[in-house]
Amino acid sequence: MAGGGRRRRRLHLSKIYSYTCGKSSFKEDHSNIGGPGFSRVVYCNEPGSPAAERRNYVGNYVRSTKYTVASFFPKSLFEQFRRVANFYFLVTGILSLTDLSPYGSVSALLPLALVITVTMIKEGIEDWHRKQQDIEVNNRKVKVHDGNGIFRQEEWRYLRVGDIVRVEKDEFFPADLLLLSSSYEDSVCYVETMNLDGETNLKVKQGLESTSTLLNEDSDFKDFRGVVRCEDPNVNLYMFVGSLELEEERFPLSIQQILLRDSKLRNTEYVYGAVVFTGHDTKVIQNSTDPPSKRSRIERKMDNIFYLMFGLVFLMSFIGSIIFGVETREDKLKNGRTERWYLKPDDAVIFFDPKKAPIAAIYHFFTAVMLYSYFIPISLYVSVEIVKVLQSVFINRDIHMYYEETDKPAQARTSNLNEELGMVDTILSDKTGTLTCNSMEFIKCSIAGTAYGRGITEVERAMAMKSGGSPLVNEDLDVVVDRFAPKVKGFNFEDERVMNGNWVKQPQAAVLQKFFRLLAVCHTAIPETDEETGNVSYEAESPDEAAFVVAARELGFEFFNRTQNGISFRELDLVTGEKVERVYRLLNVLEFSSSRKRMSVIVRDDDGRLLLLSKGADNVMFERLTKNGRQFEAQTQEHVNQYADAGLRTLILAYREIDENEYIEFNKSFNEAKASVSEEREALIGEITDQMERNLILLGATAVEDKLQNGVPECIDKLAQAGIKIWVLTGDKMETAINIGFASSLLRQEMKQIIINLETPHIKSLEKSGIKYEIELASRESVVKQIEEGRALLAASGASSEAFALIIDGKSLTYALEDELKKTFLDLATGCASVICCRSSPKQKALVTRLVKSGTGKTTLAIGDGANDVGMLQEADIGVGISGVEGMQAVMSSDIAIAQFRYLERLLLVHGHWCYSRISSVICYFFYKNIVFGVTLFLYEAYTSFSAQPAYNDWFLSLFNVFFSSLPVIALGVFDQDVSARFCYKFPLLYQEGVQNILFSWKRIIGWMFNGFISALAIFFICKESQKHQLFDPNGKTAGREILGGTMYTCVVWVVNIQLALSISYFTWVQHIAIWGSIAFWYIFLMIYGAMTPSFSTDAYMVFIEALAPAPSYWLTTLFVIIFALIPYFVYKSVQMRFFPKYHQMIQWIRYEGHSNDPEFVEMVRQRSIRPTTVGYTARRAASVRRSDRFHDEIHKDLVGF
Repeated sequence: MAGGGRRRRRLHLSKIYSYTCGKSSFKEDHSNIGGPGFSRVVYCNEPGSPAAERRNYVGNYVRSTKYTVASFFPKSLFEQFRRVANFYFLVTGILSLTDLSPYGSVSALLPLALVITVTMIKEGIEDWHRKQQDIEVNNRKVKVHDGNGIFRQEEWRYLRVGDIVRVEKDEFFPADLLLLSSSYEDSVCYVETMNLDGETNLKVKQGLESTSTLLNEDSDFKDFRGVVRCEDPNVNLYMFVGSLELEEERFPLSIQQILLRDSKLRNTEYVYGAVVFTGHDTKVIQNSTDPPSKRSRIERKMDNIFYLMFGLVFLMSFIGSIIFGVETREDKLKNGRTERWYLKPDDAVIFFDPKKAPIAAIYHFFTAVMLYSYFIPISLYVSVEIVKVLQSVFINRDIHMYYEETDKPAQARTSNLNEELGMVDTILSDKTGTLTCNSMEFIKCSIAGTAYGRGITEVERAMAMKSGGSPLVNEDLDVVVDRFAPKVKGFNFEDERVMNGNWVKQPQAAVLQKFFRLLAVCHTAIPETDEETGNVSYEAESPDEAAFVVAARELGFEFFNRTQNGISFRELDLVTGEKVERVYRLLNVLEFSSSRKRMSVIVRDDDGRLLLLSKGADNVMFERLTKNGRQFEAQTQEHVNQYADAGLRTLILAYREIDENEYIEFNKSFNEAKASVSEEREALIGEITDQMERNLILLGATAVEDKLQNGVPECIDKLAQAGIKIWVLTGDKMETAINIGFASSLLRQEMKQIIINLETPHIKSLEKSGIKYEIELASRESVVKQIEEGRALLAASGASSEAFALIIDGKSLTYALEDELKKTFLDLATGCASVICCRSSPKQKALVTRLVKSGTGKTTLAIGDGANDVGMLQEADIGVGISGVEGMQAVMSSDIAIAQFRYLERLLLVHGHWCYSRISSVICYFFYKNIVFGVTLFLYEAYTSFSAQPAYNDWFLSLFNVFFSSLPVIALGVFDQDVSARFCYKFPLLYQEGVQNILFSWKRIIGWMFNGFISALAIFFICKESQKHQLFDPNGKTAGREILGGTMYTCVVWVVNIQLALSISYFTWVQHIAIWGSIAFWYIFLMIYGAMTPSFSTDAYMVFIEALAPAPSYWLTTLFVIIFALIPYFVYKSVQMRFFPKYHQMIQWIRYEGHSNDPEFVEMVRQRSIRPTTVGYTARRAASVRRSDRFHDEIHKDLVGF
């Protein structure tokens, strides 16, 4: 049927909702409309009118790329030349065009051009992938009104402010829309905002009555006109101030009428909306930031090493220039020529003129700076880039991080941050869709003091695997339904005592019947019956509500129909034993809210009795029980505690019968409060419902598992053992976040909770008064006080093993993140084992991430799956996006994408450690080989009285870093493994080598540089002395510069490559080919280059064939140099490995020295790895053991005393 001909569903759902649906009123903020910050004007259904076009609002195209076509070259070149080494080589390249250059300009500029080009190509390819994802989002389609009562499909990017769009069920909203009407008669619609705030429960939105009655189908929009005046674009997701001018009337607008971009329409066939904000003006994009240009800590430290090397180069050039100036001044004429005649001073204008020695020294300084530039490894950046790209390929192709269910592998979207994965100190994680998989399962319940349900949770299973049992597991393990494949979605309950109608045989069958009836009736779900199969499915506001209705159905109480004022369900009759249909008349729904923490319905059953059915949080419900309704309270409370310890979300179920007169009085007051349009409306409704929801009779408790993604508790436990701190930042309410904290083992029963919120009576009373200044002042004072109290608790605990958890809500976080308070807040947070920030806006998530990153100075990793996580991902040192089912916004803004949270364990502990270890070794080795090369140049120039004479041919100089030493180090960076993946898991503390930056400390860097200096001394002096008086051919020719340089260069190539071979922990055939191939290529190049014409090969002409190869001393010198140059490193490494091993070297002993068969040694190393953790199921198990030990100690003392 055509869209315009669909019939609207005749359900006035707004009458069900007491709080969320009601008349809007003009409040204080509405008086600002038209003023600063409230100047936006939207001409509905007239996007192309002159008045609208004069506003010149941004389009709906969204870009997440780092570059544009116009900005790529300037911005990318800036990125390359802000690297100090590249800038240095640019300067020396320009100087090489002058007469000051000791070598040809081509040999200087060509390597730099190659390095810059390769890096820019890599950057361009990575940004093109982001562009492809942008295209995918911007090309999504939505139905747009064309002005004639007809809606046509159009791409999101072409939407304009004022367009009327029609969004179908399960589609995302393409922009921020004003809700005009929906498929329900009173314009109610259900919206899933998980992509924005992380909450899985559906939000109820309602359009204005004035638009709902006018706009029922497509053709009604032909003549529709309206003007929206509202606030300017801002970051506030939970507030909107505006008005709609329609037919000379003005109606107030609130956030209740706004549908935000990237949220999804659910449980509603369609809605019509007017586009208010587009593209980068939408609230979700306002909450994000431009893609940052991230650089790893190692790369930034690399810049400092370059500064050190520059200082060394300038110092050597300065000293050499002084010596050269002195030598030049004293270069006297003898027999008509200078003492240094071989430098051909007569051909120079200034360089060697004794009369102009000071100027000659200055010129020499610039020449020396160019000559010593070979101390700086020009190919380091590009080699590291190549290594990182190849590392990323291995990450992308890792089968252990491939999620078959969605066909999604890991994806390193940028390779700049690979080594940062091995240095993470703090993980900041979203909750919904990241730790959880957005599905609830009914798994246990307690009815009339008896616990039912043999299912086990993720937490129980993890604890059972570690200890062989838990309070709720033991003998029931073998009868549990497979947790990965429950028979029915949302239902993983198994207990023969109540399944298949067996509940009627239970002693408390009447209580069980009331319990299951309450599950079938107390909700706002809407049933949908498949006409072919007759199966009933449900569309509910939240996953847990759906789980309750499904559980009732599976246990024999099937809710199958909802009318305007009735709920129909089928149940097993206790008397007849037959299935019967019952219809309860629905009178009122007192829906759930975060402040009420409960939900109730008032119904009239088929016997005419008035019943209040209620479910809610235990701390709220137990205090509302009547004296005679507490029969099962103690047992239920015990079960609830056990369920919480098992990571389950619990609700208490209770009821009471209502007197007719009491209800008449309540209903009158209730309807008056609902009809109110004052600011006190919610408070009035709250007071009235509070009185009704008292004197309840307890039935029992439910326990649902907010289904964690597979392997989350195990992953968190292993990360905790590795010493990584984990914070949870969620837009969800506090109770939900705490439950997930327990489920994921970030929280446990013994852990002391420091809760910071603004739910005090004083603050609430001030909020009612509406005086903003007083509210802010009192709120700030309250937060300061609570933070100080928390710090006092931490200080009082001292050195004890007591663990604390900090839980703070969004309102409090606003004040905690203020400049004068944020350092105190961070001190408190870092002193706690777990930190959970609830009701956090996307901006707050980003600010918390920034605070942790800047305040601790350590590497932070943010992980999330929704658009609300974009700011956090971009602010963190590393942003990891979960490529789940909900949108691509987080993945598009992330540095690395994975399909499941559990893959973080392998990503960090294995790939992170390997990448960090490899990159550290690559950089240290690069500086080592360039110091070997550079020092030989310096020593030769010093030997030639600092005459700026290079020891090697021009092309020898240029190609050293490119061909003769780069491939082996790239192979090292890609394939080396200091420790295997299996041992990375077995010894998680190994990860701390990266967090503490042990492998890239200044001590290690200087050590490698010193090793290079020793090797260079051995090469130069052995080569010089061995050839000082040697004859190189039968004609009696002695070794000249070309022969000494060729011999030294050969020794350098051999030494640096053999040194690399000694440094490798894990050999592959690729590394063998790279090392021995590089050495062989040097000889091949020397023969080919030497065979070219003398005008091109200059002093290398035939030097190998005619001079070096035939001379035995050349080969003997090479052998002796290799031995003497590498002996110091070999001796140091042997002593250090034997007597002062690092942690990874101890693990290598297990691998190489046969210690894997020495259980004592393995256990000793492992005990160093398993550090005392305060979160994870290992910590929970340890706490459980401590509790048990204390209990047995007390019993023992009592027995002894007796």
